[in-house]
Amino acid sequence: MKLLFVADPLEGFKTHKDTTFAMMREAARRGHQLWTCEQSDLVWLRGARVVARGARAITLTGAADDWFNAVTQAELALADVDAVLMRKDPPFDSEYFYATHLLTQAEREGARVFNHPGALRDHPEKLAILEFPQFIAPTLVTRSADAIRAFHAEHQDIILKPLDGMGGMGIFRVGPDGLNLGSITETLNQGGTQTVMVQKYLAEISKGDKRVLVIGGQAVPFSLARIPQGSEIRGNLAVGGKGVAMPLTPREAEIAAALGPILAARGLLLVGLDVIGDCLTEINVTSPTCFQEITEQTGFDVAAMYLTALEAQLQKAAA
Repeated sequence: MKLLFVADPLEGFKTHKDTTFAMMREAARRGHQLWTCEQSDLVWLRGARVVARGARAITLTGAADDWFNAVTQAELALADVDAVLMRKDPPFDSEYFYATHLLTQAEREGARVFNHPGALRDHPEKLAILEFPQFIAPTLVTRSADAIRAFHAEHQDIILKPLDGMGGMGIFRVGPDGLNLGSITETLNQGGTQTVMVQKYLAEISKGDKRVLVIGGQAVPFSLARIPQGSEIRGNLAVGGKGVAMPLTPREAEIAAALGPILAARGLLLVGLDVIGDCLTEINVTSPTCFQEITEQTGFDVAAMYLTALEAQLQKAAA
């Protein structure tokens, strides 16, 4: 099969931990052709189809640094490949949003895109949890400083975060003393012009912010607990959290079993559920990670599970 990965620049990949690289490596092992492009390469012209200009066919070298060779560069119509894998990392900004519309047009022309671009638009990673209130902590979404103060008065210890953050960016904790609540609120809601998410602080974060991967509606049997280090309240690997693979807890398995089939039916082949304690905190759909960490620590081949699910989806579509 011919696979097109829409991703960030390959030269910046950290191959020892990059999930897209793990997908590519497993795809190459299975004999699939690897093509890559960046989001900025997507082009549509009236009377033509959505293409990736300057798409590169690559082979993997097995080296840590110069890890790929570009063997061909061409203009490639997305409908002419077997699958398009949208692996552009967040943030989900305007350019990402526009790219999903180009990918939707490519689908109209016959392309098969994973994750489904319409589902990417419909599931913003922080707000998607609102559909599943039975699994989440006390949560408020608002622009209102008064509403935030009232939420703090009720719950005492809270977390505030922007809706477009990634990698733990812009996350604040305010304890019972309310210290700096006003200043933090002003910073995040930009004087009432930006919407903020506020949640009750979950002390279980000390045991890790768990990443539960769901592929084709089925949970990977291990999570990656991202454990805050030192005085840090955030477990994100991007800010120094320690990643420890663990078997799923009964609660994590329950959440994955409830959400997995629903999200898969919407075209979300790969989802990363974030769970702290017993509570779902985010639903990651743009470019979920942690394949390599889980595989290295447990021996469970997450990339193989993903490629098997992708191949099954393509065979089903072809039938």
